[in-house]
Amino acid sequence: MQGLQAFLAEDMQRVDQVIRARLHSDVVLVNQVAEYIITSGGKRLRPVLVLLAAGATGYRGEWHHELAAVVEFIHTATLLHDDVVDESGLRRGRATANALFGNAASVLVGDFLYSRAFQMMVGVGRMRVMEVLSDATNVIAEGEVLQLMNCNNADVTEQDYLHVIRYKTAKLFEAAARLGAILGDAGEQVEAALAAYGMHLGTAFQLIDDVLDYSGDHHEIGKNVGDDLAEGKPTLPLIYLLERGTPDQVALVRSAIEQGGLDHFDRILGDIRTSGALDYARQRAGEETALALAALECLPESPWRSHMAGLAQFAVSRTY
Repeated sequence: MQGLQAFLAEDMQRVDQVIRARLHSDVVLVNQVAEYIITSGGKRLRPVLVLLAAGATGYRGEWHHELAAVVEFIHTATLLHDDVVDESGLRRGRATANALFGNAASVLVGDFLYSRAFQMMVGVGRMRVMEVLSDATNVIAEGEVLQLMNCNNADVTEQDYLHVIRYKTAKLFEAAARLGAILGDAGEQVEAALAAYGMHLGTAFQLIDDVLDYSGDHHEIGKNVGDDLAEGKPTLPLIYLLERGTPDQVALVRSAIEQGGLDHFDRILGDIRTSGALDYARQRAGEETALALAALECLPESPWRSHMAGLAQFAVSRTY
């Protein structure tokens, strides 16, 4: 990641300038909440994807900075809404915006960021860009609803869960990579390949998030270990245990998902760590990464392509 950050340092500085300029509102509370969440850290992977895909397909203009900021705004809006729905109090090691400013402010500023993102994409003046981003935001919203429906449901299958994360998380990765190809006028075949790269990368990224929720250090991952279980979310490690655990393990996990909370967290955590659930989730993430790397074969060799490959490898090896 350090090499990638150095490679994109100038471009990311331009993206940050766009973000700060476009965040401005005459409403003080909008500025406060938006500034808080935008500057609260994060890897900025989705903007990075726009920049890398644009560079890898030969784009040398300026609109990739604008679209990278658009993607970050959409992502930030989803985080604001997510934390309200999940009643989260900690993200990236800091209090969530809803914990500081209240649920109403968080939802409304999320709406502001969505609408500002659409104002910006109109300025790009390319219908294909608007089509991709409007479709993506709609699918992401569907993914949020699917996740809500799956909460406290211990009958969710692995296929059901992958469907949710393809919609909720991977779709914006897919759109970000596709946008770079569109700016580079790469053609339908390359555009589809880079979209596939983004989708598989985003899926791998979320699967590793699932692993870290039961194996990470809360100082590193920026949230409390076990948050998913407390919220009754049946993520892949839990689904693995439900499908392959002993009758006692299955009964305990089923009860924990259906009721939420952390009453038996230590025992469930031990079962997850000794059952092979985390290794299985890492294996599935590795399979997604392999598919992402295969999708890059359509691109000529370049520093941008090399960093896209490195990003895919980081997604499965990271500890935060």
